[in-house]
Amino acid sequence: MFDIQKIRNDFPILSREVYGKPLVYLDNAATTQKPLCVLDAMREEYLNVNANVHRGVHYLSQQATDLHEAAREKVRCFVNASKAEEIVFTRGTTEAINLVASSFCHSQMRPGDEILVTDMEHHSNIVPWQLQAERLGLVVRHLPITDEGRLCDVKTIESFVNERTKIISMVHVSNVLGAVNPIGDVIALAHKHGIPVLVDAAQSAPHMRLDVQALDCDFMAFSGHKMYGPTGIGVLYGKEEWLEKLPPYQGGGEMIDKVSWEGTTFERLPFKFEAGTPDFVATHGLATAIDYLDSLGLEKIEEYESSLTRYCMKQLQTLDGIAVYGPSEQRDAVISFNMGEIHHLDVGTLLDRLGIAVRTGHHCAQPLMERLGVSGTVRASFALYNTKDEVDALVAALRRIQQMF
Repeated sequence: MFDIQKIRNDFPILSREVYGKPLVYLDNAATTQKPLCVLDAMREEYLNVNANVHRGVHYLSQQATDLHEAAREKVRCFVNASKAEEIVFTRGTTEAINLVASSFCHSQMRPGDEILVTDMEHHSNIVPWQLQAERLGLVVRHLPITDEGRLCDVKTIESFVNERTKIISMVHVSNVLGAVNPIGDVIALAHKHGIPVLVDAAQSAPHMRLDVQALDCDFMAFSGHKMYGPTGIGVLYGKEEWLEKLPPYQGGGEMIDKVSWEGTTFERLPFKFEAGTPDFVATHGLATAIDYLDSLGLEKIEEYESSLTRYCMKQLQTLDGIAVYGPSEQRDAVISFNMGEIHHLDVGTLLDRLGIAVRTGHHCAQPLMERLGVSGTVRASFALYNTKDEVDALVAALRRIQQMF
């Protein structure tokens, strides 16, 4: 097991106080804190290697380009893609999904064709498809979940598949329920019917080993800021054959081969999908965050966070009137709950006054809230720097809040 105190020293923000109380940061599913090595790497590049990439023959531009493309190779290794050309840098998971939704729907679908998502999707994996469906006359269908908060079984999924189904886009880990979906089984089923699959890995990338070749997914999207990297940078993995088929999502500099009044031809992969100046400093920060995760070991991180989640689930059961949503087993480092008749916003506000940062509300998953029959929940989400003492502080604070009502 890794040294938790040594790890916490890498994140100075964890030592600050809020309202005179030690900060307990349990909103990691929204964004993680950043280790000093990531901040130092980005500061170093701005100070010494700040030049636009791919465009200049001068030394700084070449050096910045080398760092940027080294980051792409780092991401390739992180998800085990077969080629660096299959890694497209985006602004985050949201833009990555929008890219696929726009390019795929316009080039591969006809009016009446169907897109399959699930009842547990984040809005980022619902709204982009709805926008395209409205524009192009497509249909968005949603796979149901069980009362326990798991995705329906493969047989039920297959009953939704028909000749009009053109793509399945689904979350790997629910940002509300913590449920880890059997995406390997879904991908195998989809491919049996010749249907590509996009995996939203925003909530799984920080917590577990990803292998796009083993999964055989066609697309995968995730964000840097949820895995200890900077905001404003994300990744779209796409199989080369699919990225070659799809048209560009945006137009501008960087993504062109030749522009004339007669027409434009586009750059090779992955640059066809990377219009404009990329955030080359953020890509370096993301690569540094990946190095940090690798230095600790994703398997050890997953084991530690799983034990922390189980501990929290057990401690919450000592409180009366707590409703916890999602499966009791096979869940990631997210726990959503409500406390009887106490409104989730009130719980979150009172926890904040006790120094504990959680998320409240619908968590950008309103269809899921409707399925659960609630307006929102309190969500505690864990990272590699959280501790059992912090879980104890959360539970003690919740017990104190119960006594107030």
